[in-house]
Amino acid sequence: MMANLHKALDNFTQETLEMCTKEAEFKAILFSLCYFHAVVAERRKFGPQGWNKVYPFNVGDLNICVNVLYNYLEANSKVPWEDLRYLFGEIMYGGHITDDWDRRLCISYLEELMQPDLVDGELQLAPGFAAPPNTDFVGYHAYIDEMMPPESPYLYGLHPNAEIGFLTTTAENLFRVVFEMQPRDAGTSGGATVTREDKYYGCTSHCSQVKQIIDEILEKLPEEFNMAEIMGKVEERTPYVIVAFQECERMNYLTGELKRSLKELDLGLKVPVL
Repeated sequence: MMANLHKALDNFTQETLEMCTKEAEFKAILFSLCYFHAVVAERRKFGPQGWNKVYPFNVGDLNICVNVLYNYLEANSKVPWEDLRYLFGEIMYGGHITDDWDRRLCISYLEELMQPDLVDGELQLAPGFAAPPNTDFVGYHAYIDEMMPPESPYLYGLHPNAEIGFLTTTAENLFRVVFEMQPRDAGTSGGATVTREDKYYGCTSHCSQVKQIIDEILEKLPEEFNMAEIMGKVEERTPYVIVAFQECERMNYLTGELKRSLKELDLGLKVPVL
């Protein structure tokens, strides 16, 4: 999410932020539009839980929305929130959407992200991520780096369980690549001799793909629960509390095993296949 938000904001410049006479309103709504764009684009990774269908959202939609925003702010004494939400959600981004429930989702996003509290700095774009104060182009990038919460389905308005399918698919792709990069015995294939050098250099591209996936998974793994601290806060150990303790311990074990096995796999990638 953080990378996509930076990427969306990079479509504009400091000159863009200063081009509207209603500068405070323009900058606040532009940043919210960038967040909206990052959400709808990144939400595709969750498959059907993200969108019922795959839509070609792109930076062209974002740029057109910013142009429309500029024109409407210049032409109106007050921010026409309802008009902007309709144009963004039903025409610009909504022009890609063919599913009724997906259209409803898009409109719901904009109803939350496009409202007067945004300009007042009182709106939460996501849990733990408030709309930024009025600043410059560099300041917005710094705000994202400092204030953006860790990657989580909450940032997209999804339940944490939505990530299970995404992580499962990522793991399957990881092991598929690992399987494909396994060296075969030297021999002939279609009359051509496969040498040890062919096997080694042919697997380097796969290794880089696996390395990238490993790093992404390790980055997203949560920190282990501090059991001593959690237990110290409990006054009465009811059956529900005991079950919660047990689940936390199991999660710690699972997280530790994932980290251990991924680090071993990473070390294995550094050994040349000869």
